[in-house]
Amino acid sequence: MRQSERARRLYHSVYCSGGKHNPLACLLILLLLGGTIIAGCSPPQKTQAEISVSLVVDDHTIILQVPAGSSAQQAFFQAGISLSALDRSEPPLFTILSNGSTVKLIRIEEKFEVEQQIIPFDRQTIRNDSLPEGDARISQSGSNGKKEITYRILVENGKETSRSVVKEVILTEPVTEIMMVGGQTPYQSLTIKGRLVYLAGGNAWLMEGTTGERKLLVSTGDLDGRVFNLSPDGSWLVFTRGSKDTKQINTLWAVRTNQAERLIDLKISNVVHFASFADDNFSLGFSTVEPRSTAPGWQANNDLQILGLGIKGLLTKPSVVLDVNSGGVYGWWGANYSWMPGGQSFVAARPDGIYMIDRQTGEEKTILEILPFQTGGDWAWVPGISCSPGGKVIYAVNHSSNNLTGNAEQTPNFDLVAIPLAGGAPVTILKDVGMFAYPVVSSGAPNSQTNIKSTTSPASISSTAIITGTSAGNPLSNFQIAFLQAISPLQSDTSKYRLDVMDRDGSNQKVLFPDESLSGLEPQKVVWSPMKNEDGNLWISLIYQGNIWLVDSVNGKAQQITGEGVVSRIDWR
Repeated sequence: MRQSERARRLYHSVYCSGGKHNPLACLLILLLLGGTIIAGCSPPQKTQAEISVSLVVDDHTIILQVPAGSSAQQAFFQAGISLSALDRSEPPLFTILSNGSTVKLIRIEEKFEVEQQIIPFDRQTIRNDSLPEGDARISQSGSNGKKEITYRILVENGKETSRSVVKEVILTEPVTEIMMVGGQTPYQSLTIKGRLVYLAGGNAWLMEGTTGERKLLVSTGDLDGRVFNLSPDGSWLVFTRGSKDTKQINTLWAVRTNQAERLIDLKISNVVHFASFADDNFSLGFSTVEPRSTAPGWQANNDLQILGLGIKGLLTKPSVVLDVNSGGVYGWWGANYSWMPGGQSFVAARPDGIYMIDRQTGEEKTILEILPFQTGGDWAWVPGISCSPGGKVIYAVNHSSNNLTGNAEQTPNFDLVAIPLAGGAPVTILKDVGMFAYPVVSSGAPNSQTNIKSTTSPASISSTAIITGTSAGNPLSNFQIAFLQAISPLQSDTSKYRLDVMDRDGSNQKVLFPDESLSGLEPQKVVWSPMKNEDGNLWISLIYQGNIWLVDSVNGKAQQITGEGVVSRIDWR
């Protein structure tokens, strides 16, 4: 009997018959009638449709009934199958399944494997002019290195599908085998004082005592020559090595000249213009750049920092003299810095001027404003500078206007000037020497007399007195200036040069090397010997056609001392 019919009869028996009225019974009847009405208004309930799918897990097939619209991942969850973060399925876990679908679970396992590998050593053949022609000997025995490689391995259903290197550690560096091949030439061996170092074929060499004996200081074959400087006492060589890291230009290193191959990584990179020791042989000043993919390959930071380097190679934290800055006109190229005698200040050469910089405060003082030269290319001209032994005078190349119409920054006139630091205006010593004259001051000038070159205007008398050493209370030691004179001064950017020497006031100028019948020199900064030779004179060392020549600064006698033809840098202390 239907529920509504039962309620009707119950209501009739209570109200239509003569029975006694019961309020509680009436309430129950009303509730029963309300539920019946609501139930009559609800739609009929249907059971949710299900589909049949097959799950293939670990070579077993599971038949499973899942609600329609389920994804593959939901099917695995309903089956109680746990999945790792690397596991995947075919079709993918997010796929909505249909009736009869088959889903295959692919178990993926990640593991790591470590193995050691041998690093074969390289072989390097180096020409050595101190050995007889045709003679060959091993200068350094080679030995293999060792590295540890960590692999990440992916295994799918028990089979390796991927192997990649995640870490590589050098346990032992390989040692290059160096074979010396004799190339002895008929050049006379000369007695020299001090230590002469040179860069040839990416390696650093040392001559000491005689030019006939050479010692290999650095044999890595990757020195780029941007920095190659001895400390004032000759005990340290600081140099740059080309970097294999595409984000670096180079790295800065040092080696003691009496401990070859014990290289010290100074933990400094991207040094293009300057890194040099102060007089204390401990403080190393340097400046950095930021690598760029466009020419010239960097953006100068124009910073200036000092690093302390102890006897045993211990490094101090660099102190900042100048923070990164724009560097003025053509500052993207960068400045050349030099230590002043005493090590308490620097002199900076920039395309737009020459400045003194206090080591403690970083305060800059302009000592010469320069008309920037417009090169029209992806390089900037920076004047060559050199300081007198007493630190009283700076010798520099100055770009001057010829007062003709047109763009003054393109004028081809470059003069050699002397800047007295004690006061007075700069004095022009020589006109039209060329942009790459690179003056270099000696420590003394034997067998030479200093003369006042010419009468100057009253405005520059004090300056001339300082430069010639005739000013009262300011005696200066007698020294010379070596410089390069452009063969074609008005095309000095492409011209060859000749080595000239003169006294400090520009007097007694003479051409030393090479002879006019020979091709000129490539632009370079020549190096004076630290002490006199057997004739009582000073040598000037330079590079000519890839070899080192020593030129007597007084009589002009020249001697070739190497024959490799690949020398690119020299220094002598």
